Amino acid sequence: MPATTVVVVTWRGAAHLGDCLDGLAEQTRPHRTLVVDNAADDATRRVLADHPSTPEVLRLDTNTGYAGGIAAALDDVDTEFVAWLNDDAVPSPDWLAAVEAAAGPTIGAVTARLVRPDGTVQSTGVGLTADGHGHDLAATPAPAPFGFCGGAALVRTRALRDVGGVPAEFFCYYEDTDTSWRLRLAGWDVAAVPTDVHHRHGASTRPGSAAFHRWNERNRLLTLLRCAPAGVAARELARFTALTAVLPLRRLRGRVDPETANFDPRLRLRVLGDIARRTRWVWRTRRDVTRRSSVGRGSVWRRWAGG
Repeated sequence: MPATTVVVVTWRGAAHLGDCLDGLAEQTRPHRTLVVDNAADDATRRVLADHPSTPEVLRLDTNTGYAGGIAAALDDVDTEFVAWLNDDAVPSPDWLAAVEAAAGPTIGAVTARLVRPDGTVQSTGVGLTADGHGHDLAATPAPAPFGFCGGAALVRTRALRDVGGVPAEFFCYYEDTDTSWRLRLAGWDVAAVPTDVHHRHGASTRPGSAAFHRWNERNRLLTLLRCAPAGVAARELARFTALTAVLPLRRLRGRVDPETANFDPRLRLRVLGDIARRTRWVWRTRRDVTRRSSVGRGSVWRRWAGG
């Protein structure tokens, strides 16, 4: 029986999904491939139907985003590990063997090295800044990661379920940082391997777009409110709110680029509205994170914030 179910979430993936499935077909380790059809278009479904690897397909009626797709697939996983793989990523043939070999008994997740089409390194894992931003690590030599990058990672299924699963509420972005944080709070480690996965970053979404910034800013705050020490979460929410309030004046004085989406007061007000509508969900899940944790929030923050 394979040790890993590889979950690929696709929506409008006709242009690149075939390459991803080709890469999975060339893996040196046996595995199960489960593709989440996130209300995909006809062209994407033709790729799935015609691909010689005949992957299993979980078809959803609506687009639930990357986070929602992974969360839906988790109910159908019965292997020791579940791998997250973007549909615009092509793993090297030894990718699965390498991440499985690195998954020792204390390891909750293993992150691979994502490489852009031009050969530059996009990510060797996720770091955590002093203001609570999750960011891709790309330095050489690669530092120890705080968390895994959800574009290509292996997660221990039992650990993922034990910490509460995947936050489908996020839709996309920060689901990997949030999950990594909860794994750390539960006492699990995150490892990294220098095995390449070639990634067409942004093939499915548009980094820099208004939607990207809205999801990114909203989910950073949701992650902090769920996982960070209370003082840190309150501080960063207050900072975001205060900057939102003074941005119209800054834009009027030419001190902020009006074309930068995440400095658009209207977008930031929508983010704050998103947070307000999720208040009950945030506090309920924060209590759940606390109940499932064995390491203090302050201990994790002091160890990893600022990297």
